[in-house]
This record gives sequence, C-alpha cells and structure tokens, in this order.
Amino acid sequence: MVIEHTFVGRRLPMVDGKEKAAGVGENIADMSLPGMLHGRMLRSPHPHARILNIDTTEAEKVPGVKAILTGRNSPQPKFGISTLDETPFCTDKARYVGDEVAGVAAETEEALEEALFRISIEYEPLTPVTDPLDALEEGAPLVHEDKPGNVAYGFEIKRGEVDDAFRRADQVFEGTYRTHLTHQAYLEPTGAIGSFQDGRLTVWGCLQSIYAIRPYLLSRPMGIPLDNVTVIQTRPGGAFGGKLDVKLALLAGLLSRAAEAPIRCILTLEEDLISMRPRMPAILDIQSAFSKDGKFMGKKVKVVADNGAYCSLSPQIMSSLALRTDSLYRTPAVKIDAKLAYTNTEPTGQMRGFGNLQATFAWESHLDEVAEGLGIDPVDVRLKNLTETGDTSIHGWKIISCGISDCLRKAAEAIQWKELRNGQEAGRGVGLACCIHVTGNRGFSAALVDKDDDPSETEVVIRDDGKVEIRSGECDLGEGAGTVMALVAAEELGLPYDDMIATVHDTSIVPFGLGAFASRITLMGGAATRDAAINARRMLVEAAAAAFEVRPEEIEKDGGEFFVQSMPARKMTVQEVVQSTGKSTLSAMGRFEAGGDILDPKDKYGNASTTYSFSVHAADVTVDLETGEIRVNRVIAAHDPGKVINVLGAEGQVEGGAAQGAAYALMEELVKDGSGKILNNNFEGYLLPTSLDAFDVDSIWVETIDPVGPFGAKGLAETAINPTPAAVANAVCNATGVRIRHLPVTPEKIVSEMNDGENAS
Repeated sequence: MVIEHTFVGRRLPMVDGKEKAAGVGENIADMSLPGMLHGRMLRSPHPHARILNIDTTEAEKVPGVKAILTGRNSPQPKFGISTLDETPFCTDKARYVGDEVAGVAAETEEALEEALFRISIEYEPLTPVTDPLDALEEGAPLVHEDKPGNVAYGFEIKRGEVDDAFRRADQVFEGTYRTHLTHQAYLEPTGAIGSFQDGRLTVWGCLQSIYAIRPYLLSRPMGIPLDNVTVIQTRPGGAFGGKLDVKLALLAGLLSRAAEAPIRCILTLEEDLISMRPRMPAILDIQSAFSKDGKFMGKKVKVVADNGAYCSLSPQIMSSLALRTDSLYRTPAVKIDAKLAYTNTEPTGQMRGFGNLQATFAWESHLDEVAEGLGIDPVDVRLKNLTETGDTSIHGWKIISCGISDCLRKAAEAIQWKELRNGQEAGRGVGLACCIHVTGNRGFSAALVDKDDDPSETEVVIRDDGKVEIRSGECDLGEGAGTVMALVAAEELGLPYDDMIATVHDTSIVPFGLGAFASRITLMGGAATRDAAINARRMLVEAAAAAFEVRPEEIEKDGGEFFVQSMPARKMTVQEVVQSTGKSTLSAMGRFEAGGDILDPKDKYGNASTTYSFSVHAADVTVDLETGEIRVNRVIAAHDPGKVINVLGAEGQVEGGAAQGAAYALMEELVKDGSGKILNNNFEGYLLPTSLDAFDVDSIWVETIDPVGPFGAKGLAETAINPTPAAVANAVCNATGVRIRHLPVTPEKIVSEMNDGENAS
C-alpha cells in the first residue's frame, strides 16, 4: 500500500537554504571573542626523529606571545578513540612530517610566525618506515616502541568450511587490489576556538559530532569534568568524515588554558592536507572459489591497511574494510587475515564510506574478473549470489529490508547494459558495482563516549508564535540533516513545513546525538524527531482539550487549528493553544535507540547495525585508446534508502557521491616521497574534479520501506559513493580490455597496460 505524505518525500527547499544563500551565520574564521588570540602549531620536518632538546627562550621574548606549549613543559596525557597512542605534543620523538611539536598563542599572526621561527629544536633523525608492507617486516624500525612489529591492530576470522569450499570449487580466482591516500577536500579548512575560563572549556568549530569529542578528546586529556565542557558547531564548510576527530580542538583548549584567553586556530591548506587523517589506503589479496555456473562458494582475504603514525578510528575502519562485503552476498565460507600497520606517515582515518569504499572497489572489481573467467555476464553472477530480505549473513547481520536485486536490474536496464557492453564503439564501456552499508552502527558508541547504548535524542519546542524549534544533537554538515528533521516533524505534527526551525548544535542546548557517521542521521535522528513530534502533538491536543474543557479524544485538528468535534465552528490556532497554557512554549522529548549488537573485538560476529542500505551504480565511460584519457559520460545510481524523506537532499547526496567516487577512482591522490612527506600539499598539486569533469547522474529509488526507520527511511550518504570507483574501474576495463587493480586509474597506467599487452602478444 502506498502511503501519501504531506511533506515527506516531496521536493521542498532546504529548511536553512535562504540563510545559506544569504551568508547568514558564522564560519569559524568569521568568529571573534573579546581578547581572542591566534594559535598555531610548530610541526616536525622529519618523518621519524628523536627530540633531543627544545628551547623556547628566544620565542618567549617576541612581543605579543602569551603562551608556548611543548611536550617538555606541559602534561602530555595519552589519548585516542580506540588506542591511547597519541599525546597533544611530541614528547620523545616525532613520528611523521607534520607531527605537532609545539604550540604558540600570540596577539597577532606576525608574532605567531616570529615565535614559531625562533623555537629551537634539536632532532636526531631516525630511519622511517613509510610503506605498510615494509612496516610489518621483521626488523623494521618501530614507530612506537611499545607496539611490536608495528601492528596497530589485527585479527583473524574463519567461518564456514573454507578449505572444503576451495577443494570443491570448479574455479578459483585471485587478485591483489591496492587503494591510495586521498583527502576529504572540504571547502572550509579545519579550525577551532577554545575558551577556558573558571575551570570550564567551550569549543567552537566545524565538527561532525559535538558530543563525541567531549570525553576522549577534551575532558580526559585536559583533566576537567565532562559537565564542564561545552561544544558548539559553527556554520559548517564540509567534512566528509574528516572532522569527526579534530585534534585541533584539544590544542586550542590547552593553549587557551595556558594563555588565559580564547584561542582561535585555523589550519592552512598545507597543514590540513598533511595532518587531518585522510582516507586509509589498503592492500587486499583476494582468493575466491566458484562453481562453473557462478555460485559463490567461499573466499580468503588478506588485508594490510596503512594506519599512519596514530590510530584514531583506524581499527574500526579496517574492520569495516575487511568484513563488510561478505554480507552483501550470500557467503558460505570466509577466511580473513587483517592487519593495520603503523607507519611514519600522516595518520589516516575516516572518510565517506569508512573503509567500505576500498573494500567495494576490490571485491566488485574481483567479481568482474570472476565473471570473465566463468564466461558469465557480471550482472548474472551478482544476481545469483546477492543477499535478500530475511537473510542472516555469515557475520550475523540481519537483513530486514533489502532491494539490492531490484537496484541491480534497474541500473543495468537504465545504463543500456547489454547494448553498450557488447557494442562496437571503440573505447566505450560500461561497468557496475553493488554496495551494502550500515545505517546506525551501534558499536561506535562504546569507542566514542563509553556508552553501551547509542541513543539519538530530539526536543521539539512549539513556541507561542507558532514556530517549531527542532533541537537535535545530530549535526548538519551541509548534507541536509536539519531539513530531514523539519520534514519529519512537520509531517507528524501536521503543521506547516515553513514553520519548522533547525536550531544551532550546542551541547548546552540540544540533547544527545553522536552526529554524522555510519549513515545514521536520517534513520536515528529522524526517528528521534518523529518520537518527539508525536509527544508534542499529544501535548498540543491535551492543552487544547484543557482550554476547551473537554476530553482530549474530543479534539480534532484541521491544518494548524484545533476544535471540538461537536463544536467545529469554535477553533484555536496553535499559537492560541500554547498561549492558553500560560507558557511561552510547549516542548517534548523524543528518543531512538540504535539496534544491533556491540560486537566482540576478536570474533566480530553479530548484527552490526540497526538496519542496512543498498545501492548499485552503473557507469558509462569513454577512453581514448591512444592517450588513455578517461571521460565518465554518466552514472546510473539505483538506491534502496528505504523511504526517501528529503528528495532534493537525496538527489544531491547521490550526485555528489558519484562525483566524489569517480574522482577517487581517476584522479585524487596524496603523493608521498620515500620519506613519507606529502609532495602535493595544495590544491594546485592535489587534483580535484571541476565542473568540466561533471557528468550526468540519474537516480533511481527502490523504496523498500524499512520496518524500523522513520516513515520507512534508512541511510544514504555512504551508499552514494561506495560503488562508484569499482563501477568506473569495471567500465574502463570493458572499454580497454585492461584491468587496473591499483587506484587511481590513470591514463599512464592504462597506456602502459595496453602496451604491455601488445608486447606480450
């Protein structure tokens, strides 16, 4: 049965669209507090070096300098989300080019620069290890002396009869796939303001989670009670995962306490590119076993991921990378050996997809190689093995809604799969890839905030002027979270969408929410908002009943007016109902608790998420067979996001995700030299797509209507990017006949592979 909604699923403008267009609100660079100072860090020029001496005497003499912190003159507690392996400033040694060695607070930028120049540091350079495979070799230099073998994290899992599956298989396939280092490339460089006063800390910044950073990054390292820490999100300039773990917030707070004044720290583009935890590179060795008719029997996977110098969320990312695709297909048996290696390079971390992007590229590329080897169409191989509603995967994931097979069929039809794949146009090809992603991953709450539960909470406040404030802890980074909440609240309250107001994200005002990760905001924040709206609607009805002196069940509502069934001519507006209570507002709380299990860190078996989203992207590309130049003509993006709440926002997510995924596949890469130093530390050298690289993206919605999500909605943000790199790589292979297993897929690699093939023949 199709349910008609008043606001949900309609093409309505963003709730904060006018304000954004008008430039209303402050980015971190716009803010100014009384007495505010400037802060900046001195960073190591060496990838691996022992710090013998730090002398700040001359720097302290610079007029306007108010505080200088180093690893030698201030407490340096270890901190980290999953591993306590980092200190605010280097103590014994620096571990990558860009590691923070000192911090300065000064009245002017000029004083900052002069003081940083005058800090004298004596280093003893040590041999660095910059490749994860080299780092795991016996005898490799240790990044951390207390981490033997440079293993930051690792696990081995075996489920099902793997050896038997390979013995019985008609064919076995294998390949090695390698992904690269890429930056989130958000519009606004990372910045934070810290103000420590009377034992209390307030931090402002473009942050993905105002609640997540409070305990592990601020309260504990600074040794102040959690209740004394307030975090406020400024107008965001993008994040894509990179602003979930913002060490700069801690450094600003420490400098503020030392200088006894507010401190604003804003990274230069160079600093951002070399220090802000770009997407984790990985190497995946895959072996798979298949029957001759395309039935998947089992696989063996070895993963080596590059952690960089410090952990953050890298262990969780590697777990996602190693495990996730096993639940996309019915996997009878699997053996996984995964290791996360410390290296003397920039710490890596979370970027849109959270490891799934890398894994999907490897596995979906591999599946195309399997299809070719078996002589079966890649679509048919996938359809034969895809997971379905009601399945419990080999890792214990419970699939309660799933439209992946329909997505695949619709994407293949829309891209003209058979016509283009078997066509005669030289250099043109099509490829596709499938994806599964968590929606509301409960397991992260334990790592981030020491909670066994993972709630999302919303307060709906109905004012006496008829406006409705939606106070949610789920931050909006520009992706439209506030609009989703407004649509859900308007739908449930039956009040005009234009009356909905998304408030600022401030831990002293809004209730708890862990923010933007694990594609959780629409599902969890939306469900909490719907619950709050239901409660607020009930309060309105009760208040109207009290004003009319009747029972609540006698109250009817028509648009924004309330009346008694037996006296329809006598009405009260929402404003009048609120005013009748003698209060300026009526407010109600809502809450949604994430489902799924907190998984054992070794076994990792269980239902990892509240529910799961799916997508299939199909790419049509043209490759110049002489130069190797690649042009993406269009992408068909078929998605199962449950019910689409915010249509314009969903289309934007998919279009942006496809563009970002194609750029990851074809051009973006942070290039390091042999010492681990980033060579292209600006947007002149770091190649980003422009409008000239844009292509058509056609969205197809397979609305499965999830039984848990608000109005049936699930997540979308990460399924919008995850399949694209593999789809593009598969299309390039179809167009050229060469398989590129090491991203990015560049013209040089294509020409080299094609020439090698010609020489071999």
